[in-house]
Amino acid sequence: MKSGFNLLSLILLLSIFSCTDEKSNEKETKRPNIVFIMSDDHAYQAISAYSDKLIQTPNIDRIANEGILFTNASVTNSICAPSRAVILTGKHSHINGKIDNLTPFDTTNVTFPQILQKAGYQTAMFGKLHFGNNPKGFDEFKILPGQGDYYNPKFITQKGDTTIQGYVTDITTDLTLDWMEKRRDTTKPFLLMYLHKAPHRSWLPAKRHYTEFTKKTFPLPETLFDDYANRGTAAATAEMNILKHMTYNYDNKVYPEIVKALNIDDRELYNPIERMTPEQRASWDSVYGPINEDFKKRYPGMNDSTLMVWKYQRYMQDYLGTIAAVDENVGRLLDYLDEEGLTENTLVVYTSDQGFYLGEHGWFDKRFMYDESFKTPLLIRWPHVITPKTTSEELVQNLDFAQTFLEVAGVKAPDDMQGESLMPLLKGETEKWDRDAVYYHYYEYPAEHAVKRHYGIATKNFKLIHFYYDVDEWELYDRKKDPLEMNNVYDDPTYAETLAQMKEKLTSIREKYKDSDALSEQYIDIYKDKGLIE
Repeated sequence: MKSGFNLLSLILLLSIFSCTDEKSNEKETKRPNIVFIMSDDHAYQAISAYSDKLIQTPNIDRIANEGILFTNASVTNSICAPSRAVILTGKHSHINGKIDNLTPFDTTNVTFPQILQKAGYQTAMFGKLHFGNNPKGFDEFKILPGQGDYYNPKFITQKGDTTIQGYVTDITTDLTLDWMEKRRDTTKPFLLMYLHKAPHRSWLPAKRHYTEFTKKTFPLPETLFDDYANRGTAAATAEMNILKHMTYNYDNKVYPEIVKALNIDDRELYNPIERMTPEQRASWDSVYGPINEDFKKRYPGMNDSTLMVWKYQRYMQDYLGTIAAVDENVGRLLDYLDEEGLTENTLVVYTSDQGFYLGEHGWFDKRFMYDESFKTPLLIRWPHVITPKTTSEELVQNLDFAQTFLEVAGVKAPDDMQGESLMPLLKGETEKWDRDAVYYHYYEYPAEHAVKRHYGIATKNFKLIHFYYDVDEWELYDRKKDPLEMNNVYDDPTYAETLAQMKEKLTSIREKYKDSDALSEQYIDIYKDKGLIE
């Protein structure tokens, strides 16, 4: 009898503990999952939710259709690694120390994935980080070394390096879904950082897309032949003009032997198609070979105008071709969330590490505070919280992501983070959002593309920029009357009052974010110490 009582007691105790564990796990899994999708150099102009002039992106658009589209999202520093550091730390570049692609990332920085991991989230990263080979705060990662490769890429993992045959955008998704299916702990909420290399230079599409996109012709930007009048030195001296600075071989895929035969002065860069297998190369040559032969025949009769248009079309065909693969693979991930019943409790973000020029002002690349570089796509879906098909014109930045994700997870953000949680905007509580200006600072000069150092402030209506170091020039733009930013009104007496107000705001926001001319001088000294400048 006594033995029976003990057995019954044991069963009851086990039942209680089991129920407690189930309730604990159930409570844990109710914390929202976070899927952060970021592409590299994806211009908002190349997402059909923003504009359908260049490409259709139905899967990326789906996030906006089922959530919110931000039309005034921007970055604090438009260059790859610094942008990623801002996202991870929730701090401006001058605070986290990652001011450019050259300086190392200070690993003593605390990142939001570390905080979420400590708070019980399972964390994983797949794709392109762009700095550091051992990211902190992740239970598993498989990342590309540096820029990575489009074909047959190498990945860095906790178990060592591995090379995988295939196309990088597809592989990144394969790795992501493999983790989701086989190693995700279903008792925990998860943070998944799903990071694409595409559409970063040198824009190598997959076979299924280059056969299609190389046949397309795209509309020319209104400012393709910009002469940079009515602006200062910076725009006129930048080295990212499609005609003058885009390379024939590396960028436009003109074979080296044809470049040489035509006696074209072209910079020699790493040739990424050399990574292809013989089968991949044969397929590539079957499409790009005829393009090369046609160019060889036409080149002698081309002038600067026709050559600019040819280079622009080649650029768009390959750039947009890489985006087609990103969109398809975003669809694969969204479908998986649906199939596994994860959609309802998962926040999904799509963004880029900055904007990009698609021929506007005659440019490719980024770096400037002008809109195509400064603004970045941002689409967020969160069922039952975000009202579908919402559009927000509020001023938000990549600086805000860390604090947003921490609030979503119910975790207190460190006091030294500098962003603001987007939660009021996600909930439709716009009246609780009081930001009227955002701050920007670019440091990497002299360097690739020769974009001068500058900082500035943007409101919904105006933008004030100060170029410094080797120049001392100011630019003011009326964002409503001059959305293409073609006319600097800094010296226009009509804008004298506006200029005074913007300068006052700039001083205030620099104090708020703890930036200063003295700190800028310190970072100039870093360049001098490295021998990059005299």
